[in-house]
Amino acid sequence: IVNGIEIYSMKIDSKVTSRFAHNVITSRAVNRANVSKEVVFDVDLPKTAFITNFSMIIDGVTYPGTIKEKEVAKKQYEKAVSRGQTAGLVKASGRKTEKFTVSVNIAAASKVTFELVYEELLKRNFGKYEMFIKVKPKQLVKNFEIEVNIFEPQGISELDAQGSFVTNDLSQVLTKSFSGKKGHVSFKPTLDQQRTCATCSTSLLDGDFIIKYDVKRDSPGDLQIVNGYFVHFFAPTNLPRFPKNVIFVIDISGSMDGIGIQQTRQALLKILEDIKEEDYFNFILFGTDVHVWKDKLVQATPENLKEAKEFAQAISTRGMTNLHGGLMKGIEMLNTAYETNSVPKRSASIIIMLTDGQPNQGVSDPQQIQANVKTAIQGKYPLYNLAFGYGIDYNFLEKMALENKGVARRIYPDSDSAIQMEGFYDEVANPMLTEVELNYPENAIADLTQNNFKHYYDGSEIVVAGRITDNDLNSLTADVKAQGALNDVTYIEQADVNEMAKALQEQEYIFGDYIERLWAYLTIQQLLEKRTVAQGEEKDNLTAEALELSLKYKFVTPLTSMVVTKPEDNEDQSAIADKPVEEPSCPQTIMWKGLLVHPDFSPPQIRPASPSVYTSGSQSIEVHSSCPPCKILTVDGDPHFIISVPQKEDAICFNINEETGTVLSLIKDPVTGITVNGQLIGDKRVNNDAKIQNTYFGKLGIENKKLELKLEVTPEKIIIQNGRKKTVFSWLDTVTLRQESLTLIINRKKNLVLSMGDGASFVIVLHQVWEKHPLHQNFLGLYTLDSHKLSEHTHGLLGQFFHHIDFDILEIHPGADSKKPDATMMVKNNKLTVTRGWQKDFRKDSQHGVDIPCWFVHNNGAGLIDGVHTNYIVSSIFDTTIN
Repeated sequence: IVNGIEIYSMKIDSKVTSRFAHNVITSRAVNRANVSKEVVFDVDLPKTAFITNFSMIIDGVTYPGTIKEKEVAKKQYEKAVSRGQTAGLVKASGRKTEKFTVSVNIAAASKVTFELVYEELLKRNFGKYEMFIKVKPKQLVKNFEIEVNIFEPQGISELDAQGSFVTNDLSQVLTKSFSGKKGHVSFKPTLDQQRTCATCSTSLLDGDFIIKYDVKRDSPGDLQIVNGYFVHFFAPTNLPRFPKNVIFVIDISGSMDGIGIQQTRQALLKILEDIKEEDYFNFILFGTDVHVWKDKLVQATPENLKEAKEFAQAISTRGMTNLHGGLMKGIEMLNTAYETNSVPKRSASIIIMLTDGQPNQGVSDPQQIQANVKTAIQGKYPLYNLAFGYGIDYNFLEKMALENKGVARRIYPDSDSAIQMEGFYDEVANPMLTEVELNYPENAIADLTQNNFKHYYDGSEIVVAGRITDNDLNSLTADVKAQGALNDVTYIEQADVNEMAKALQEQEYIFGDYIERLWAYLTIQQLLEKRTVAQGEEKDNLTAEALELSLKYKFVTPLTSMVVTKPEDNEDQSAIADKPVEEPSCPQTIMWKGLLVHPDFSPPQIRPASPSVYTSGSQSIEVHSSCPPCKILTVDGDPHFIISVPQKEDAICFNINEETGTVLSLIKDPVTGITVNGQLIGDKRVNNDAKIQNTYFGKLGIENKKLELKLEVTPEKIIIQNGRKKTVFSWLDTVTLRQESLTLIINRKKNLVLSMGDGASFVIVLHQVWEKHPLHQNFLGLYTLDSHKLSEHTHGLLGQFFHHIDFDILEIHPGADSKKPDATMMVKNNKLTVTRGWQKDFRKDSQHGVDIPCWFVHNNGAGLIDGVHTNYIVSSIFDTTIN
């Protein structure tokens, strides 16, 4: 029992028929308290899934979810944003998942049942289908169960299930079996088996539960027909492998410095180990200029691979982002290779591009780049775009890849970025067929999904579905044509309608319309992909078609929303479940001397993470961002620390209350050598009516040991020491100072911007009060930009939050201030009482500021910050020793 709420039952029931998974999550809870309590139901779903149904049953009354067109749904729930929480129920929550969350207040002794249904088509990768289930009940559950039943008409050849949290004891209750066409997985731990220790009340069940299986392949493909719809699975085995020609087009602009280029080098070295001798390859690097490793594609001989590894190891960053130049050079090189017969005639060609930013050198207009690339490739080979990090226009990269028969993939900047890149390469490393066409009798079928594919890769599967229009059809024939490594190949597949009907009757638990729903799922996915590329009337028609199917089959897609009505405060309120889409991240441009340029642009070299305006003399620098803010970390005011958490679309804030004169460690990065400390000042006199005296930052010290640079800032002056050279400015100056690896811009009486090479940048805001104010005095605010440029070892009161932080908000309830509700926050395994409030962001308006809603953590950030706040007290403004 947690806070009076007992989840006494949770069941995850999955039925998989011919790769199509129908999943039902049912959770039952009871309020054991003697007052009404909030019950929270939250689950993580695969990003590839569509929610199809949700309902709540409270004391026998059912509150169903209804799926509507997104715009219609929005009007219905506009009044639902209250008490500091949004009405949105679904948010992106990780690389593979989306989080569905709904909460409801129930009376003492009342029970509630939540039921969520979602469906997805399992994809075959590396020879196996994978089903991903996130397990996190957050408390011990009396009746917890995962049950998965699989039915595959081809027969199951292998089946395995594993959980990241499954200990030796728990493995005893994880059962998996398969025989013929049926497979079964069950996981049903007792209450005691769920405990982290014999006397603990915390649960072991926290992690990923993954089921992998494959089917028997007596023939290259399998045709299935049910209730007027068919699906064709095509995955031939034991084929000779195609030689491949691969060009790696790599972004080496300044913004790739640090983890980006380190992980890229690591990935390329691993890929070079796996490349086959019959393959041909080359590297194209683009910064301001385009650099090639070799003038043409070269064979992967031991000598060439040795030289390539030396080249990859030496790749370094420089300049801006000439993406167009790099891509066009790669395409030109491939085209030339074919024209001159310098690569095998029967070979498969691919281009893999990795970039972390937007084009800003050469041709920089995205539409022009797309048009030029499409014209140059002419459908001859696929383009795969890897988007590294969050500073990218993902939609642009996705559109360009889809137009050229490839895909885009997000690479998350983390310690495993290299593994992510290697994993993608492995998916496309072994082409077995090219120019694959799957044909069916035109007069017998309609509404066919995509039936031609550039490549078929080893371990994958091609899936085509359609509707049968001939009611008298006794059998269906599929004719598959493709180019193999040695010669052209043809496959004929046939399915008997009556025999198939008999075969499927033997499995009672399978939902009968699964092929129709599989067809609808696949059709919607492909319509949405086409919609990404389309324009004008074509886009409108694709949107209308995808919306009609989404509503008919009750799928929550990017075009529909599910409205959930729930009882709140004696009246029904609406909340909404949307399908999150891949954000374009934070594509930014900077306005400099009337020109739109990119954060790689060197004069001045700043990379803000959200819209900001800075002015320097006659120059105006304006930062534009077309997406929700990226992670921004600030300290300003009394001193108010604000930590934005983009994946939550929310922020956390806290204050530090210490004596005047105290120096606090804000940022310390032992890898880059950057430290930032701040010294507190108070009001001009003690306020006897206040329990806690106001304090502010009156002095900030920024040091970069590697550059031998120190910057000391007070409300009166700015002192910069570069080696032995010391320069002093006042806030009355307007200055733009550029030296090697350093840009300092002072905007008179407003702010200063400091950028150090390819590292993080900082904005310091000057707050001026009336000179004769009886109480307050001038102070400073600090804002960090490009915090991802600092290493994973960064610490300090602000620095520790440059890493990923996650939290959950539970039990929102009235607080001491009626306008500021309280809640329970789960963060870093701590349970904290927090208050909804606002803090000021002064970057755009240094006088009045902009209100930022956040969850306020009390007691000097206790439970949120590592250790206690006194650990961050240092002796001087340039001291690097944290207690």
